[in-house]
Amino acid sequence: MGVKSFVEGGIASVVAGCSTHPLDLIKVRLQLHGEASAVTLLRPALAFHNSPPAFLETTHSVPKVGPISLGINLVKTEGAAALFSGVSATLLRQTLYSTTRMGLYEVLKNKWTDPESGKLSLTRKIAAGLVGGGIGAALGNPADVAMVRMQADGRLPVAERRNYAGVGDAIKRMAKQEGVVSLWRGSALTINRAMIVTAAQLASYDQFKEGMVESGGMKDGLGTHVVASFAAGIVAAVASNPVDVIKTRVMNMKVEARGGEAQYKGAWDCAVKTVRAEGPMALYKGFVPTVCRQGPFTVVLFVTLEQVKKLLRDF
Repeated sequence: MGVKSFVEGGIASVVAGCSTHPLDLIKVRLQLHGEASAVTLLRPALAFHNSPPAFLETTHSVPKVGPISLGINLVKTEGAAALFSGVSATLLRQTLYSTTRMGLYEVLKNKWTDPESGKLSLTRKIAAGLVGGGIGAALGNPADVAMVRMQADGRLPVAERRNYAGVGDAIKRMAKQEGVVSLWRGSALTINRAMIVTAAQLASYDQFKEGMVESGGMKDGLGTHVVASFAAGIVAAVASNPVDVIKTRVMNMKVEARGGEAQYKGAWDCAVKTVRAEGPMALYKGFVPTVCRQGPFTVVLFVTLEQVKKLLRDF
């Protein structure tokens, strides 16, 4: 039962991840839009000359851009194939991260379910999601960093692009040029985000589905799976977007040479600089494509999962 849970979750995750990759790419580009490209460090009026800068201020306003206009411009400037930049990293990420989180969630859920009533409390569902998401993210972080960089590469000037040939080349060059530790850059954020997403997504899906079936409003079928999964996707998007923005920026930051000064000292530093330079709502940059991606992703994920479970039921 344990191995089958990983196989089922892995197949569903790969199908969902690859089919919604363009939406994820647009989300990443929006999250990086306006990032400290032109910022000025300011000191308080009464500060001494040698005191450190107190806050950031943009030297010019950043033009607003929406997901549709960004997508159209991306296709015009980089070609339609650019919508699938980094898809090899997505494939590896889903294989490592989502297979692990989905499998562990099912294993823990089955282990913690009350044998007499056959029910599992929402608290335990959330706990199972937190554990599965955290372990899965730790394993998949190198692929996550590679994916973010490959998706963001086209927004850089031609001379500054990394031009990774694929996920293997990205991981190899990061390890060689920036050290093996760079493969786990932003891992704390990745793990935190994964725990939030997995707990919100998987636990809420089960909760929504059970509630609809038990209320007698809907039967356990395709319609219920679609409604429950879309609702779970919205819950996951709202809960994870701020962490996702910071994660994207930390993973994408450039370090000129090994040991060189990084753009951000860590997650908190990135969060503070982002809010000060662009305002609190910057943490919800890319929210519309996040919902547009999380909705279809979660629907494809759970609908595929339910069908795969039916196909593998006798194995």
